[in-house]
Amino acid sequence: MKRVLILESNDGFARELADLFTKEGYDVCGVTGDGQEGLKLLEKCAPNVVVMSLLLKNSDGFTVMEEARARGRKADFVVLGNFSDDKIINRTIALGARYYLMKPVPAEIVEERVAELSQETFGQSETFERRRAGSLDERISNIFISIGIPPHIKGYNYLREGIKMAVNDPHIINNVTKGLYPIIGERFQTSASKVERAIRHAIEVAWNRGRVDAVNAIFGARVYIGTEKPTNSEFIALVADKLILESMV
Repeated sequence: MKRVLILESNDGFARELADLFTKEGYDVCGVTGDGQEGLKLLEKCAPNVVVMSLLLKNSDGFTVMEEARARGRKADFVVLGNFSDDKIINRTIALGARYYLMKPVPAEIVEERVAELSQETFGQSETFERRRAGSLDERISNIFISIGIPPHIKGYNYLREGIKMAVNDPHIINNVTKGLYPIIGERFQTSASKVERAIRHAIEVAWNRGRVDAVNAIFGARVYIGTEKPTNSEFIALVADKLILESMV
């Protein structure tokens, strides 16, 4: 049975998380909103996954992750935060967080991310599909964080969905207007034109933040120089091709 430690200063949300994880068959080995108490529980129960808010009493989430790393603890961290600042998100990922989820976030979404991290074997096709989807989502999210696409804008989710579609069916990139945009719009209950604009905005945000060097570093070559930026279809194809070549699917 997978052990989960919950470090959350909002008592109501902490109880909601604990109840949901218990219902789903996890061993909730501790619940606290105190960072120092969390470190003690981390030592005591050796959880597989730590669901943690950055805002804790006495010691914040950064300190907990730093101490966990110093003590050689291998738990996966799913971090919940109220901040969309690049420096905070990048620091969180650098300290070992597997996911950074913006609050407010439903408890069910938190459990889904933990479930993706909790798969150990690929004995059944359903298990493989869940792990594959989780790994692909994680890799795409890491790319977005590196180049400066913040998770709180609408284009973030639309763009991620488009990349996943292109990974599964590379030919769809040749039909983004009548194929990709409408499908994403239907899934998110919005129009194809709004999907197109939101994705374009997400790419523009990255370029306006001056992350071109990060883009070139990720793709291993000087793909774009200066203010030059890719079209929606070019960017989606570029990321999808990278993931396919890395055998992420």
